[in-house]
Amino acid sequence: MTVRTRFAPSPTGYLHVGGARTALFCYLYARKHGGQFVLRIEDTDLERSTAESVNAILEGMTWLGLDYDEGPFYQTQRFDRYNQIIDELLDKGLAYRCDCPKERLEKLRVDQMARKQKPRYDGCCRHKQVDPSQPHVIRFKNPADGVVIVDDLIRGRMPFANEELDDLIIRRSDGTPTYNLSVVVDDADMEITHVIRGDDHINNTPRQINILRALGFEPPRYAHVPMILGDDGARLSKRHGAVSVISYRDMGYLPEALLNYLVRLGWSHGDQEIFSIEQMIELFDISDVNKAASSFNTSKLDWLNQQYLQQAEPARVARLLSPHMGRIDIDPSTGPDLVDVVKAQAARAKTLVELAEISAFCYRDFEEFDEGSAKKHLRLVAREPLEKLRAGFELMAFEDWTPEQLKHVVEGVAEELQLNLGKVAQPLRVAIVGRAASPGIEETLMLVGKEATLRRIDKALGYIAARGGEA
Repeated sequence: MTVRTRFAPSPTGYLHVGGARTALFCYLYARKHGGQFVLRIEDTDLERSTAESVNAILEGMTWLGLDYDEGPFYQTQRFDRYNQIIDELLDKGLAYRCDCPKERLEKLRVDQMARKQKPRYDGCCRHKQVDPSQPHVIRFKNPADGVVIVDDLIRGRMPFANEELDDLIIRRSDGTPTYNLSVVVDDADMEITHVIRGDDHINNTPRQINILRALGFEPPRYAHVPMILGDDGARLSKRHGAVSVISYRDMGYLPEALLNYLVRLGWSHGDQEIFSIEQMIELFDISDVNKAASSFNTSKLDWLNQQYLQQAEPARVARLLSPHMGRIDIDPSTGPDLVDVVKAQAARAKTLVELAEISAFCYRDFEEFDEGSAKKHLRLVAREPLEKLRAGFELMAFEDWTPEQLKHVVEGVAEELQLNLGKVAQPLRVAIVGRAASPGIEETLMLVGKEATLRRIDKALGYIAARGGEA
């Protein structure tokens, strides 16, 4: 048997992190077993489905690198097939027309809830001959007794009594098929062997199994993945912050870091934290996924992303960093090579957005000194070292502006004034960067260049002069 999994989002919004994790699990399972991964767009909700949402889903999948083997298939393009199946069910007496008015159904629901019963359709139209020309829906005639066993790959054996399952609607009064019917037909036609999806679908599964068996199809294996929670224990949603995959791209996360984080939400392999996609494929097993819900922890994602920023090829990080520089109005071509900036700064940032922000000094002058850094390091005692450093730098030719020569000047000033190197380098760092944190001082000077270095030292000397006699 060839393993075939599918990811089947509804295009009613962006690709959220819960959906991305489900897609990842489907992808890994298929890749591990030499199978196929199918993308299906479940767009039967005509009122809420949008082309914009479809594009957002496809964009998210592409960014994550979750390449699918078949698709995307669109359910709205398969209505004829669904209606063919519905007509077959009607002909075989496995479905029936129902013309119960909304008022009756609402009263039935209220009465059942008042009796503390589970709301379900009572089969009123099961044996009626409803006029096909009058408004009606089509319902599947669910077995009245017996038990449906779902042998879940994560949760184990789950029995569902058929008497608890009502006759669900499979075609609406407007003639469109419903979710549960179209999913069943698609899974059968596309020969899906394993359905990996969120646990919010658990109650749909026994109903779908009954429809599959009524049609003579063998149901796939099911695995229901627990939900993702926010840090407050509630289901992850917009109020917890960004949940869109593309939002994480825009916030400066690398796709491999987000995938690594998502695979660890509910799955583990010993104490290992960092997994390449190849390792995920080799080690992942759906049966090892936890039954309990997982909590999204942004701090952990930040840590992972920082590891990936440090380990990735600088040229690739530079390519991904470039648009983030553009968003803060910096043209990377106007200063040092962005690859050199990445080499110097990547270990200092958690995201590409942060990397862009802390690297802005390489391309443009800052407006203000960090107050704490300036108060500590740009004092009157720093004036003479800065003046001597400026004089030394000004004498350097362009071709001499190298780490070795810059280090020689800085150490020379420290030696001449009999100062600890830090008493010279830290005021210089604050003068050049605007704050007390940067790469090594020679590296920092190299990135900034001679002209900007002299200009910023002048600014620092002006700041010290403005403070007057403060020691």
